Amino acid sequence: MKVLLAWRILTYDKRRTALALIGIFMAILLVFVELGFFYAVPRGGLLLYDNMRFDLLLTSDQYEYQAQPGVFPLSALDRLRSSSDVAEATPIYFGFAKWKSGERDLWPDVFVIGFDPASDVFIPDSINRQTAALDRLDTVLVDSATRPMFGPLDTGRVVEIGDRKVTIGGQYDLGTGFMGLGVALTSTANFARLFPQRGSTIVNLGAIRLKPGVDPARAASDLQKLAGTGTKVFTRQELEAQETAYWTTRTSVGIIFGSGLLISLVVGVMIVYQIVSTQVGRQLPQFATLKAIGYRDRGLAATVSTMSLLIVIAGFIPAVAAALGLYSLIRQQTLLPVMMSDMRLLTVFAAALGMAVVSALLSVRVLRRADPADVF
Repeated sequence: MKVLLAWRILTYDKRRTALALIGIFMAILLVFVELGFFYAVPRGGLLLYDNMRFDLLLTSDQYEYQAQPGVFPLSALDRLRSSSDVAEATPIYFGFAKWKSGERDLWPDVFVIGFDPASDVFIPDSINRQTAALDRLDTVLVDSATRPMFGPLDTGRVVEIGDRKVTIGGQYDLGTGFMGLGVALTSTANFARLFPQRGSTIVNLGAIRLKPGVDPARAASDLQKLAGTGTKVFTRQELEAQETAYWTTRTSVGIIFGSGLLISLVVGVMIVYQIVSTQVGRQLPQFATLKAIGYRDRGLAATVSTMSLLIVIAGFIPAVAAALGLYSLIRQQTLLPVMMSDMRLLTVFAAALGMAVVSALLSVRVLRRADPADVF
């Protein structure tokens, strides 16, 4: 009876209800978008790490986030190779240089990553099947997501990075994340030629793979002592927590999307509240009649709650479809890993139900004014 009564009230004025559904649809869609960006930003910061093989990561103790990891001497990583827990330790080098072969004489910055091509530190097959090209003098692989301003990325094209001419040996598929507008991979030897002031003795990251059966948390503690001062050993869990905390609490991007998420929830509550309270106010004589014939406040409050739930569910279903389309568009335009996961779907549905519950509790105050003595 409560469901039927709530349905009859909502469908009595179909035009008003349709406009209300558009409002709650937009509110739920806004929650999807803000939540998608909020989680995609730190995932974008972890993009490189998610495509690397390592159990522990050695960094400078000045590590901020992926693109600003600080530096430490290669000797610190060499000391870790002597540990019985370590199977492999690969140095990773980061550098920014001007790409002087872009369109219209633009000189955008390219993010250059140096590593040992003989190692299998990277997961994507598009990298591993082309590592032989990096053994050639002054050769780089370029990320296929590099922006058009860098010009054609054709294999064999000679470009100028910094003050040195290099040859594009191929493209790989990984994504640039927040590393920059363009990313290139090269060998350690070629990196040292591109950045002669750095050479290969100053490292940005050390990707450490442990022997089978070694506990990463225990090994991280032991290796931290061995690495010495000025360094930090991260487990994957600690690294993810560091990146997530940085992007969500210490950058304007995380704060904006976090605030936007809270605002979208408040807006959703207010929209549903306005819809339900207006319907209750317009049907106040009918609710008073129900009271007069024996319906209790608790039962009528359940009817109001059912109205809120029906409105939210009716707005939620098309919002999911619209969010999937927007997520696809956002991925294409921004290259951010905005994905619809089961957990995100359940999270937004729970938030929508929370909007309905809060709105119903606020609307019940209007219902209490339905006194049969006043109406009749």
